[in-house]
Amino acid sequence: MMDKKIKLLDCTLRDGGFINDWNFGRDEIINIFERAVSAGTDIIEVGFMDERQAADPDRTMFPDTLCVNETFRSLSPGGSMIVGMIDYGTCSIDRIIPAAGSVMDGIRVIFKKKDRFAALDFCGKLKQLGYEVFVQPVSITGYSDEEMTDLIKRVNELHPYAMSMVDTYGLLHEGGLLHYYELMDSNLRTDISIGYHAHNNFQLGYSNCIALIESNQKKPESERRTLVMDGSSFGMGKGAGNTPIELLAMYLNKHYGGTYDINQMLETIDVSIMEIYLKLPWGYSLKYYLAASNDCHPKYVQHLMQKRCLSIKSINEILDDIDRDKKLAYDPDHIEELYRRYQRTDLDEKGDLKELSGKLMASPLLIIGPARSIKDESERVKEYILKNKPVIITINYLPEDYYTDYIFISNSKRYLTLEGRLAHYDREAKPPVLIATSNVTRAKGDFEYRVDYESLLDQSFEIKDNSLIMLLKLLVRLGIKDVNLAGFDGYSTSVGDNYFNVAMEYAFIKEKAQALNDYASDALKRLSEDMKISFVTSTRYKIY
Repeated sequence: MMDKKIKLLDCTLRDGGFINDWNFGRDEIINIFERAVSAGTDIIEVGFMDERQAADPDRTMFPDTLCVNETFRSLSPGGSMIVGMIDYGTCSIDRIIPAAGSVMDGIRVIFKKKDRFAALDFCGKLKQLGYEVFVQPVSITGYSDEEMTDLIKRVNELHPYAMSMVDTYGLLHEGGLLHYYELMDSNLRTDISIGYHAHNNFQLGYSNCIALIESNQKKPESERRTLVMDGSSFGMGKGAGNTPIELLAMYLNKHYGGTYDINQMLETIDVSIMEIYLKLPWGYSLKYYLAASNDCHPKYVQHLMQKRCLSIKSINEILDDIDRDKKLAYDPDHIEELYRRYQRTDLDEKGDLKELSGKLMASPLLIIGPARSIKDESERVKEYILKNKPVIITINYLPEDYYTDYIFISNSKRYLTLEGRLAHYDREAKPPVLIATSNVTRAKGDFEYRVDYESLLDQSFEIKDNSLIMLLKLLVRLGIKDVNLAGFDGYSTSVGDNYFNVAMEYAFIKEKAQALNDYASDALKRLSEDMKISFVTSTRYKIY
């Protein structure tokens, strides 16, 4: 016999909507709902209510309860409880009709810690309208035991249907989860259910659910709490995704006499979910691992990854410095300041610069970049090298067709690729000398020359670390008066046309090509006041 103190809640139509902007399509909404009913799912969450949204029959984001009725009133709920969700502050109480006239039996209210008291007042108004209320404090790991105990006391006064442990960023391991469960179980009224909403940043959603179920089942039957376990089809959901509901159903069928129709759940995946997954995949990823392992908001990781110049090691070290009170409340100014601070190092570069200046003054200087013209106009480049015998500096890469004296390295990610090639460099030939900015580190030893990264940035432009401009600024400081450039074509809006190696292409180039060209042209004009800049190969940059 099924233990009905364990209930499954399907949140596919709500949390899954973070993947596809809740645009499932009318037919798919009906299919997902009806198969969840046929599967015997205890509670089905049909979407968000958000008054800022327009009514759309293809989306599970509704401006009010009347629109929820419009979508689901012709469908039979079978034996399932039907609920919706409100993110506190996005849907006012006058948008909610009494439960007697609604297809929804209950409403789940998520809220941030700072809004918890006002959100509980709102929950009280929903209860007065006749709804079963689910109290959903997000980012539960942001609460101290004292704060959580105080919140539970207030929830007891409200007496909702359930209070949930919402692990918004997938930070909980089994020990932490069971700690919050025991805190709730010991202080919450016995007739209030405890819910658990997992995220899969650490691949622990399913195993944590099992640990919670087993911990509850070890108690004497009379002391067991009713549990509400959230899951979604194929784990579809925000960030790293949720616990797959089909796995939970399988587990309960096998161990606790469940009668869930797994085939209906699998049909939902096959018919409605898999096509979305193939276009917009979700699940465990490096981004969400980094966020969870540093107990921080995923947007911090995204902010740093978009820099395109940081190694994962560097990102991890920056995330570790986020102020504790800002970890789960994203602050773009704070993470930018940490990024800037990380890039600054207290190194004495005067000796390096004086020595380097002397070596680069001796011969004509050719800087080689990785644009297509370095291949397409190779004869012109080789003719220039043969005639002028220049010192050659390349930027963030090692060319196959040209001997390189120096490599200027300003990008950690590019250096990781470069390091592998340098390890297998022809031992008969003299290896290139490495000039690295202070944000780049080596696995072993140090670079021959290190220069301050921060001093070479252009804070006036959106993309501050254009490597060519950074190198030219360095050369001006070294007193170089004449440089020649090859393989710096400027940017094309056609992705794949910018680098001879397509793997070096940046995703943002297509939409920013003109801005990048305009910026580089202006910067080169300014630099040409201090040095003569000549192009050996064709370019889109206009400096004279």
